[in-house]
Amino acid sequence: MNAIEVNGVSKRYGNVVALDDVTFSVGKGEVFGIIGPDGAGKTSLYRILCTLLLPDGGTACVDGFDVRKQASQIRRRVGYMPGRFSLYEDLTVEENLEFFATLFGTTLHEGYDSIKAIYGQIEKFRHRRAGALSGGMKQKLALSCALVHSPSVLFLDEPTTGVDPVSRKEFWEMLSTLRERGITVVASTPYLDEVRRCDRVAFLEKGRIRGIDRPEVVLEQFRDIFNPPGIAHENTLAKDEKVIEVEHLVKAFGTFRAVDDISFSVKRGEIFGFLGANGAGKTTAMHMLTGLNQPTSGTGRVAGYDIRTQHEKIKKHIGYMSQRFSLYDDLSVAENIRLFAGIYGMKEPEIKDKTARMLEQLQFSEHKDDLVSSLPLGWKQKLAFSVSIFHEPDIVFLDEPTGGVDPSTRRQFWDLIYQAAARGITVFVTTHYMDEAEYCDRISIMVDGKIKALGTPDSLKRQFSQPDMDHVFTYLARQATRSSD
Repeated sequence: MNAIEVNGVSKRYGNVVALDDVTFSVGKGEVFGIIGPDGAGKTSLYRILCTLLLPDGGTACVDGFDVRKQASQIRRRVGYMPGRFSLYEDLTVEENLEFFATLFGTTLHEGYDSIKAIYGQIEKFRHRRAGALSGGMKQKLALSCALVHSPSVLFLDEPTTGVDPVSRKEFWEMLSTLRERGITVVASTPYLDEVRRCDRVAFLEKGRIRGIDRPEVVLEQFRDIFNPPGIAHENTLAKDEKVIEVEHLVKAFGTFRAVDDISFSVKRGEIFGFLGANGAGKTTAMHMLTGLNQPTSGTGRVAGYDIRTQHEKIKKHIGYMSQRFSLYDDLSVAENIRLFAGIYGMKEPEIKDKTARMLEQLQFSEHKDDLVSSLPLGWKQKLAFSVSIFHEPDIVFLDEPTGGVDPSTRRQFWDLIYQAAARGITVFVTTHYMDEAEYCDRISIMVDGKIKALGTPDSLKRQFSQPDMDHVFTYLARQATRSSD
């Protein structure tokens, strides 16, 4: 008997078809991938299989139980990690585990052996609030919460989005130990290295399964989506003007130095990759450069202004795009543009003219009155980036801008980045996709609050004798001595 049987499942939301005649099966103990672009129907499928949503048509069984008639039996047998962390950030690590154990009629003590291998890596932080953990630590805690009642089937909806490459590798090594225990794992992921670690994958697009096979077969069959052509880029700007200058910058919290004496500069029109594992100090450094935080010591200038004394002026000359928040979901596309343009001090005639041109460039003209909440993730990110540079800033800071987006959409996003750089806008970007690191003009890699490497992608690969940036990053990140919490 298979662990999962899905036959002709469909789901609609009004006029939107989320799932259309979906059929597949998953064997017991299999690691099965469900892959596809944002809006393909993956989350709706997970919610149906976890009995959180009823299908409109078709049948589905998990561990031999029907999702319509036997929901309570299924819920005792499955674990679920939704796309966004399912943790309560105001509760401690231990309190989260105890809460989820109680939901399933067990206790942390009774379920300890089933999570010991994973929970043991974060148990020393059991009295720390979940919101104070790094992405990698939250990931381990969320997985422990999903496993505390010893499920037979585990559903993972893009569990590693926003997590650094080393933590992602560790996570999938943990999944390998679950396979050895006979647990069936169904996972979705935008990372191709993770797709290749599945036994089989189903490619879901616009609610329909277009192919099911071994990862290498599906990735080759749909290579136009998963392996789009590379991007050729050369920084042709002749100007040598420095728009970011940092000397011996330090940010300490008590005795802990989150940023520990870093120095670097960035030129106008340069695409500068700012990399590091979770907890390395990237976000803290970026907060100082954007005027959101004050340094403990050292100096820095952004767009010619001092980061200590002129942070309000800095904010007028930069753009900022965060993975977590950039747009207002309850405003339309046009309303978001007008709001941020007003914040940037632009005049009404200029806003109107430039909005029309931007919407045409993005092919959003017919969607200007759509609520942002209704847009696919890839559309939201392209819009958020365009809004962040609407006022033609000297520098745009991008904090993991393409998290959770499929390769083809990420490729389109980087086309926008190159167009901005060609106009002289400096792009300061953090990313956990190492193929994107290859697109940067130069890269710095932080480890334990310090910059351990700085140079072009090719020079860093030569310096550390590694074949690609993924190996360079992993080689340096594994030298970290402080915890990623």
